[in-house]
Amino acid sequence: MPKKSKPSDAPVRDAGGLPHATLGKRRQAEYTYNPKLLEAIPFGVGRTFAVDHTWVSNNCLRFTALCPVTNSPDWADIYLNYIPDAHLVESKSLKEYLQSFRMHGDFHEDVCRTVCDDLVACMKPRYLEVIGHFDSRGSIAIWPYVQYAKPGDAGARMLLEHRRLNYVPGAYAPQQYQRSI
Repeated sequence: MPKKSKPSDAPVRDAGGLPHATLGKRRQAEYTYNPKLLEAIPFGVGRTFAVDHTWVSNNCLRFTALCPVTNSPDWADIYLNYIPDAHLVESKSLKEYLQSFRMHGDFHEDVCRTVCDDLVACMKPRYLEVIGHFDSRGSIAIWPYVQYAKPGDAGARMLLEHRRLNYVPGAYAPQQYQRSI
């Protein structure tokens, strides 16, 4: 007879610390840029982990915004890589936030800078990079790369410098999604 498994001794996340605006609820989709859609959730509450840093990657494979000049849609893959401090970005809120760019007109570089700034304000990570692989229009593909390192965090600053000095377009996107230049 097989042994019954024991419940884990790990503490269960208390629902009181979770966001209530999006988690488990339906909202009408917004298609106008709205940074207030972003929500942070506590990271590792009441737990001790064997590793001291976690790397998180979120990939948005069909991001859309509008060209501010022609009002035509711009398509992109957006890659977010970060090392959290005390909070993570709640994934449903991230999806709704990224969808809010749908009718927002902005240049590709500014879109990536805006996403970086809004995520830093939301979750205050140790390190964050935003990579945009915008489809070519007029035979020119634009791939902005934006970074942030928490002030006073020497390790995050070293990572920022290392990745910036060694950056090659497409290098920090997952290989299975990577586009050729």
